[in-house]
Amino acid sequence: ACFRLLCSLLLPALFLSGILCVCLVVLLWGVRLWIQRKKQLSSAGRDGKQPLLVAFFHPYCNAGGGGERVLWCAIRTLQKKYRNITCVVYTGDRDATGDEIVEGAFRRFNIKLIHPVKFVFLEKRFLVEASLYPHFTLLGQSLGSVFLGWEALLKCVPDIYIDSMGYAFTIPLFKYLGGCRVGCYVHYPTISTDMLSVVRNQDTRFNNAAFITSSPLFSKFKLVYYYFFAFMYGLVGSCSDVVMVNSSWTLNHILSLWRAGACTSVVYPPCDVQTFLDIPLEVEKSTSEYSIVSVSQFRPEKDHPLQIRAFAKLLKERVGQQPSLKLILIGGCRNQQDEERVNKLKRLCEELGVSDEVMFRINIPFEELKRHLAEATIGLHTMWNEHFGIGVVECMAAGTVILAHNSGGPKLDIVVPHEGRVTGFLAEDEDSYAETMAYIFSLSPEKRLEIRENARRSVHRFSDQHFEDTFLLSVEPLFK
Repeated sequence: ACFRLLCSLLLPALFLSGILCVCLVVLLWGVRLWIQRKKQLSSAGRDGKQPLLVAFFHPYCNAGGGGERVLWCAIRTLQKKYRNITCVVYTGDRDATGDEIVEGAFRRFNIKLIHPVKFVFLEKRFLVEASLYPHFTLLGQSLGSVFLGWEALLKCVPDIYIDSMGYAFTIPLFKYLGGCRVGCYVHYPTISTDMLSVVRNQDTRFNNAAFITSSPLFSKFKLVYYYFFAFMYGLVGSCSDVVMVNSSWTLNHILSLWRAGACTSVVYPPCDVQTFLDIPLEVEKSTSEYSIVSVSQFRPEKDHPLQIRAFAKLLKERVGQQPSLKLILIGGCRNQQDEERVNKLKRLCEELGVSDEVMFRINIPFEELKRHLAEATIGLHTMWNEHFGIGVVECMAAGTVILAHNSGGPKLDIVVPHEGRVTGFLAEDEDSYAETMAYIFSLSPEKRLEIRENARRSVHRFSDQHFEDTFLLSVEPLFK
């Protein structure tokens, strides 16, 4: 009797599920045909030599960070190589015109595009703002990116789609509904095995609140949520025809999550090393003040509070010593949250009594950045598991003695011995940063010059030219 009851309930449920699945497939196929038809109508009337549309999904293309430098270099590289293409950028920067965005790229990064770029301005960028999702942020932003991607697809259907900002959940949308060839450039995995281990070990970090770490139940729930998200992330990422990653650290994570080794390659981000290498390198002249410079966007993962606390500790240990020291924090602010973060950092400086010794330089022109780096003794970087670290390379090329975090890209790819010689230093916490800075200042100017020269010789593998060569090699399958 129980078996008959089970069958009488199960069979209709299976039948209904089957019908719903068929309806969904038919609906998606219909949407795909409609989008393809829309694309054909938009290009009707042109001759057979219509340009290939290559679209980059970069909602914050005017942000001024390392990811944006990759975007503009990638576009310039394609414009150099392929004549009959039109580059499109999907952006949510509606507070600027296309000309202002291109001018900003030249002013900040010294990158001049060869041909005009078509901008598709998106209205729903707020859907990918972390502030909209106080809980389940990863899932919320990823689902939000699908809606934002849908808006982009409706406004312009490209031939080739490249996600250049890490919104992997848009990839299946453009591949299966847009009928595009798809690629992506991964700066940082949305989720990584490191993040899973942080939750598993109940460590408190900026993305793992104390109330979760203190509760075994909440930690287990979050771990299940992370594993589910990692599975979904791997699923959508594996849809890519071409995968480019920015470092060995990112490569290891993407290979384990996406399992798309055959189409994955490391393409180091383009760092404007030549411009910084033009800064003359010589033994420091005696001075009354040394500067320590940090170059990174004002985002929580960059861990600016660690820089300020380590600097305050260093000053405490150097009371009365000459020359005096100054910490200069250079970075971009993307939105109001970033500006609030800067205000919090200023309050931290006041609490620690170092306000007079810490300078904030926000959204500054390229020439001013170059001048600060030319005058600095130490280049400081504190992000844990930084995926690559363009700011680290720029500091080394400019001739500062780099002090970065002992993890991620700086540890595996950048601050590594060159021809057996030291190129910089790594640290992990407030004490080790303060101690290493004190050690660097204790070296003779001649010894510091030797380290700076080694660092400079090591950064040629991160040049614009090297990026262009490896980028073109990686995206070639998309143009066949």
